[in-house]
Order: sequence, then structure tokens, then C-alpha cells
Amino acid sequence: MGFLKKFFSNVFHDEAEGAGASAFEQLSEEQLEAHLGVARYGEFVLTEAVRPSYDLKVVPRQGYRHDVYKDEETKSRVPVLMAAASKEQLFHTFMDLLDPLGFEVDVVLETSHHRKSRDHVDLYREHIDLPVLKSVLWEYEDLLLNDGCTGIAVLNPGVPLEVQFDEHKLLIVYGNELEEFERALTDGDLECDDKIKFITEAEHVHSTSEAFYRQFQELTTRLGMDSVFDTPGREEMV
Repeated sequence: MGFLKKFFSNVFHDEAEGAGASAFEQLSEEQLEAHLGVARYGEFVLTEAVRPSYDLKVVPRQGYRHDVYKDEETKSRVPVLMAAASKEQLFHTFMDLLDPLGFEVDVVLETSHHRKSRDHVDLYREHIDLPVLKSVLWEYEDLLLNDGCTGIAVLNPGVPLEVQFDEHKLLIVYGNELEEFERALTDGDLECDDKIKFITEAEHVHSTSEAFYRQFQELTTRLGMDSVFDTPGREEMV
């Protein structure tokens, strides 16, 4: 099965900001298949979870930047590290970022598999030993790397610090003390570039499958979480 048919026989949806038709809808099948088949941009390799806009307003590349999360309700400002890593080192870098969180953590699985709503659903598990969590996550590396409808956050609410590995396969760290996390990024050969743009900052597409959805449900069970959806029907996967 070609890459295009695989995309459209699974879930294929755009995340363009604002109103208007997706630019992908204007492409011929040949143009679309060629674009979606490209995973490598220079030395940077994407996972199967996401592809950038056809016009490549943002060309995927490796690196990280400093940012700030602003809470509009509390008016607080939290330092943030945002990073993109090439596929071959992405999961290892994510795992290394978990170590500064401490021995006991909380974990959140984020899902957008339920296509009747564009909202995400978060499933929460408190108080899990980090070595146990990491052992489970290694078993589901393929899902976490390549499913465009699965994201995960690991946090220590007592500090507080949080590491996200989101649906776009970006690494995002929140907290006031981020020096150890930044060292983990540089140890993973990621260079700081505060002008870097990420795939989320332009139109892009996600991919998932029923097989990944079943794996997601298995993972929720392994982590002691309740699954919130029945298996999605074909009408939800277009």
C-alpha cells in the first residue's frame, strides 16, 4: 500500500489555523502522495505522525528554543523549553528529559482519536515510580513516536515541572528550574536557536490508525487509566 493510500485509509486531518480551505485540498493526488512520502529534510527525519505544509513555510529541523507560557487567568509566566529532535534520537531524548523530574511522577495521556470532536481528552494517573513508567513507555515506543493522535505529559506537581511529548512529536518542558533539562537537550546534540520555528506554526497534517488506537487503549490499561472511547467507526476516520 502506498503512503498516500495508507494516510487516507487511516485518519488524515489538517490543523490549519483560522478559517478557509486547507491547501492540501488543492493538490493533485500525485503531488500529495509525493509530499506525504517525504520524511527527511536534510539531516532531520520526521516520524510517521505528522507532515508539514506543502509550501514548507516551516521546514522541519532539529533544535530547541526558550519560550514563556503565559497564564491569562493568573497572569503568571512560566519558562518553557521547546525542542524538535530527529526520529533516530527523539525517544531517547524524551526519556532523558524525564530523569530530572524525580523518582515519583504523575502521567497524562492525551488523545484526539475521537473524531466526533476536535478537542483533546486527557487521561490522568497519579503517583507512579519513574522507572516503572519508563519501562512501560519503552514497550510503546512505536505508538508514541508514530501516532499523530497520541501525546503524553509527565510531571512532578510538587516542584512543579512538566515534560510533554505532544502529538506533533515536539518536546516541551515547563518549570522555573530548567537547567538540567537544557543539559539533557544539549547532551542529545540539540543546539539552541531561539529563532527556530516548529511544525505547529504552519499548516500540517497528522496520521493515525485503528491499530495505533488499539495500542493506545492497551497503554491506558497498562498505566491504570480508564479508556473513554469505544473503537472509532469508519465515519469518524475521514
